Amino acid sequence: MNCEHCHKNEATVHVTDIAEDPSGAVEEHHYCELCADGMNLLFAGASKKKSMADIWKLLQISAKQSSSQRAQKTCDGCGLTLDEFRRRGRLGCASCYETFADHICELLERVHGSTQHIGRLPGVSEAEWNRMQDLAELRQELEVAIREEAYENAARLRDKIQHLEADGD
Repeated sequence: MNCEHCHKNEATVHVTDIAEDPSGAVEEHHYCELCADGMNLLFAGASKKKSMADIWKLLQISAKQSSSQRAQKTCDGCGLTLDEFRRRGRLGCASCYETFADHICELLERVHGSTQHIGRLPGVSEAEWNRMQDLAELRQELEVAIREEAYENAARLRDKIQHLEADGD
């Protein structure tokens, strides 16, 4: 795929823009490294890897640009606003996790590429880790079976899940 800007070089920088309005429209753009650097799409540094400081700066800029367009969301527990959360990079209380859940998930997906931990957990044996992975896969299969109204398969998966959970206790 060629760069959208110069139409010459191979596109190696891929940018996904998600509208913050209720439509949540998604636009994807593809640029070569040279054009992306010229448009300030790359982070400073030889490795061009994102640092947490750079990501927080982007969030702050994004919050400033879109705060006038967005209804102000406020935590009932501590009064923290979404703009304050984006500016500080910290939540105010336990209620904030529920209030800003959709924004936290979006942030985690942007930063880490996922909202679920992928990798080893300290202090967990390999057998326990495998059991946890099997349970997660079975739960996903169960959701699909229920969604597709395959109730016999869903019941079989439910029983497997219960059996695995009982083995872990």
